[in-house]
Amino acid sequence: MKPAIALIALGLLAAASGRLLAQEDGDPRRGGTLAREVCAVCHAVEKGRSSPNPDAPTFEAIASVHGMSIRALAVALRTPHRTMPNLVLEGDELNNIIAYILSLKGR
Repeated sequence: MKPAIALIALGLLAAASGRLLAQEDGDPRRGGTLAREVCAVCHAVEKGRSSPNPDAPTFEAIASVHGMSIRALAVALRTPHRTMPNLVLEGDELNNIIAYILSLKGR
């Protein structure tokens, strides 16, 4: 399954589950810094760039998925993916990465 399609499926699953995830507001600036340190090996984390790994969706593409939300990203980032390293993001790190990705929506 292509990564963007997997994210859409996870978003729909999260929305359908009705399970509320406690989510604090994140800091997009800190999330961008963390994304450049951790995620940029595979993903294009800045707008208008191509991902170094052609199978990894850009953060801009992820943010632009119809219905993408804090909940969908929280589920996606906590769910192991066959093609993604098992990164453990907790608390502020998770909130900040989510805030950064969503900041790329329509910018």
